[in-house]
Amino acid sequence: MNRKIPTSCIIDNDPIFIYGTRRMMKESFLCETILEYHNGQEAIDDLIRRQDNGEEMPSVIFLDLDMPIMNGWDFLDQFMKYEQLMRLNIFIYITSSSIDPRELEKVNSYKAVSKYILKPVTPQDLELILEALNMV
Repeated sequence: MNRKIPTSCIIDNDPIFIYGTRRMMKESFLCETILEYHNGQEAIDDLIRRQDNGEEMPSVIFLDLDMPIMNGWDFLDQFMKYEQLMRLNIFIYITSSSIDPRELEKVNSYKAVSKYILKPVTPQDLELILEALNMV
């Protein structure tokens, strides 16, 4: 079974989280190309541009909720407005250090979100993602 996701995406403003997650993904052979965005606005603009240009779209998005300029909630709201993006088989994983039950409840109200992952992302989390994508 192929264990590689062609393209994934990390949307987070924390360089340490990005570095650690990127490294773990490379070590677990999870992903060939990893797109990085430091806020939701940068991400939504580029994802729409990539879609319009017929470029490779990410299969998996790791999305932080607490970012400047456009946070994760606003990104989700924008993402869900674009039917072209919603039609794609993109799995969005919220990555957060918050255990606030209200936040968890709000996450569950977004049909585009696959799962909530408590930071830091672990090798076990990556295995579960591969299983969810039927790549194990």
